[in-house]
Amino acid sequence: MADVAAAAGVSHQTVSRVLNNHPAVSAQTRRRVHEAIAGLGYRRNVVARALATGTSHIIGVIVSNTTLSGPSGALLAIEQAARTHDYWVAMVGLQSQEPSEMTDAISHFVDLGLDGIIVVTNTEAAKDAALAACGATPTVLVTSARTPPAYSTVDVDQAGGARTVMTLLRGLGHTRIAHVGGPDGDLHAAARLGAWREGLPADVDADALFATGDWSSGSGYRAAMEVLARPALPTAVFAANDRMAFGVLRALSERGLSVPGDVSVVGFDDIEGSECSIPPLTTIRQNHNALGRAAMDLLLEAMERKPARSHRVPAELIVRASTGAARRGT
Repeated sequence: MADVAAAAGVSHQTVSRVLNNHPAVSAQTRRRVHEAIAGLGYRRNVVARALATGTSHIIGVIVSNTTLSGPSGALLAIEQAARTHDYWVAMVGLQSQEPSEMTDAISHFVDLGLDGIIVVTNTEAAKDAALAACGATPTVLVTSARTPPAYSTVDVDQAGGARTVMTLLRGLGHTRIAHVGGPDGDLHAAARLGAWREGLPADVDADALFATGDWSSGSGYRAAMEVLARPALPTAVFAANDRMAFGVLRALSERGLSVPGDVSVVGFDDIEGSECSIPPLTTIRQNHNALGRAAMDLLLEAMERKPARSHRVPAELIVRASTGAARRGT
């Protein structure tokens, strides 16, 4: 910085003001400083600046399983929201939801002295590990898990979205509604499963209409074939995500069942391609942009030591051609 000041013929303080966009610098002086910066190839020492100001303007984001639309959509939305507030994002993508892996990631960010951390997690164990390791670093969780009052949380209303699906299908006359659920231990899968069970008629055997997948289209296909092999066929299938719904559509086609003539199908997520399936898939859209903005707003509040709070982003039903009225007599 001293070299820049000498080259521009100004003081060290003036260079600092230009770098920090202070208004009390003339346009001519600002231009000379920027020319000197370009000529010398000067770059700010971010570490030194963080030590001097007490802020790095970098936040950490921890996401598990970035191959899935939910976590990857949340990550992109958080990064975009952070940039609007002049924050950069350091990201760790976890290979699993093991508590030890979460602890290592949180500890790494704490050691770096980042301004705050956003954790995207769908399991209780990973959530607990994050809270145990974050210490005094402001931390926000994107999760449906219950957390201590000191921590803010945000998530799309998973149960609310699933209830909307059940309301739609029941309104179309469906009662034998099968569910292809997500993996055990996943909080989003559990919320969607719970809403499905609540929405079934009391005299329907839920266990006979349920099978578990692992979020992949192949697991959706296998789960659907398992349900279709049972004595009473469903008139509708609610898959816990769109990928598994694609597998359900294949299974129904192989069984010679039309959609929605014989069986209606609904997914969850509204991933790219869901409008191009055959037929186009009715699904639940998660507003990741709103999720990212809310997560960043909550983190900024945590940095200012404001009281923690929880926020739920509404889910949106997208009705397409894969749902229709139940056939009479079924």
